Amino acid sequence: MPTEIVFETHSWSEDNDRGIATGWLPGRLSPRGRVLAAELGKRRRDDGIAAVFVSDLRRAVETADIAFSGTQIPVLHDWRLRECDYGDRNGMSAAELHEHRDRYLDEPYPGGESWRQAVHRVGRFLDDRYLRWVGQRVLVIGHVATRWALDHQIDGVPLEDLINADFAWREGWEYRIADPHNRQDRT
Repeated sequence: MPTEIVFETHSWSEDNDRGIATGWLPGRLSPRGRVLAAELGKRRRDDGIAAVFVSDLRRAVETADIAFSGTQIPVLHDWRLRECDYGDRNGMSAAELHEHRDRYLDEPYPGGESWRQAVHRVGRFLDDRYLRWVGQRVLVIGHVATRWALDHQIDGVPLEDLINADFAWREGWEYRIADPHNRQDRT
């Protein structure tokens, strides 16, 4: 039986409103974000989700708390699902930070990590998921780096293709993993 992973981004944050690249800073949801988080809960509560895995950054945790409050679905925090660590550039203008994002595919941001390192970190979460959740449907709430890791690790999309692509938000992405022993690490 395949494992199904549903990915949703954390909800809209105050930093999104201000055009800030939060990175490893906690951030918090805006009023619009709290409404969107409640909509996420309505969309996913009865979707066969066995567990929710969420980045431990505040904006992601707040999303999960609002979406799954009052349910029996376990919500598990995991630091490996964090956004790329922009290091000294956490909290700067998103437009400025991402203008030359491809420069940091393999070179770490000053005081932070590279995109490839971030994707590898999230990939370690995927490795551990096999210990308990094989054959089940799980939800992952995270960030750009989280989704890129899923696209790269599961679907084999080269990071070189992802680094310059538009993120294009939508209501969830779905991934299927047929055989946990057949997954290849593509980083």
